[in-house]
Amino acid sequence: MNIAITFRQMESTEAVRTYAHEKIAKLQKFLRRPMETQVTVSVQKTLHIAEVVVHAGGDHYHAKESCGDMYGSIDRVIDKLEAQMRGDHDIRISKTKNRGERPSARLLPTGSDGE
Repeated sequence: MNIAITFRQMESTEAVRTYAHEKIAKLQKFLRRPMETQVTVSVQKTLHIAEVVVHAGGDHYHAKESCGDMYGSIDRVIDKLEAQMRGDHDIRISKTKNRGERPSARLLPTGSDGE
């Protein structure tokens, strides 16, 4: 797991760096491969912006959020990424459950009388 954090137009603080690192690390449980992550946090006037790009093998996720608080922005962007990853995971699970089974096979009667 590789997490790079970039600060733009703001002072680099260890508290924000640690908070972002801990939150991003929890996303690894949704991925099968080690993730490469680029986190960019910035301030524009009164908006605190967090942008995260995650690469894990062939999977790519991107989210950007802004609000009045940096910690809130980080929480929101993590929620967005988690929703994206959960959606992909659910799609993969449903595809593997239905693999090899024809949809029409579920509609046929299972009786042994041959009708």
